[in-house]
Amino acid sequence: CEDYVHLNGQYDKIVSIEMIEAVGKAYIPLFFRCCQQLLKPGGRMALQAITISEERFSSYARGVDFIQRYIFPGGFLPSVILLNDTLKAVSDFSVVDQFEMGEDYARTLQCWRQRFDHAWPQLAQGRFDERFRRMWLFYLCYCEAGFRARTIGTVQLTLQRHEPLAL
Repeated sequence: CEDYVHLNGQYDKIVSIEMIEAVGKAYIPLFFRCCQQLLKPGGRMALQAITISEERFSSYARGVDFIQRYIFPGGFLPSVILLNDTLKAVSDFSVVDQFEMGEDYARTLQCWRQRFDHAWPQLAQGRFDERFRRMWLFYLCYCEAGFRARTIGTVQLTLQRHEPLAL
């Protein structure tokens, strides 16, 4: 496995699933510039990202929430507007399609929580303590509630790199 900034070559297609949240706010432009360099002209990129709602973005961007503190230190949820604005500013990508699936994600988290709770006796067996169990359940519930309340979402963007003009 290699860090995206160290990749070479060019590809017809790139898929990035919930990775952009790990690059941090300051590195989102670099991420898109790297993707543009790696994608052949006319190529497509599928990007799936967990996003923060526009209404909460400015306060979220100034602080550290539960997930950033305990689950994903250094993580950052972009807003859809931030993604689109950054794409326009640093790349020649066009957004070909945009699909929001946060509601489905809430149901997925509910299923994960139920399965985790059911499997806990087997999982624990001296490897994990009650504090870990409570924190993980809180994390799953916190995220599920965020998706249901639409304070967070999941967006899938299909991007296309422009073909150079033929002269």
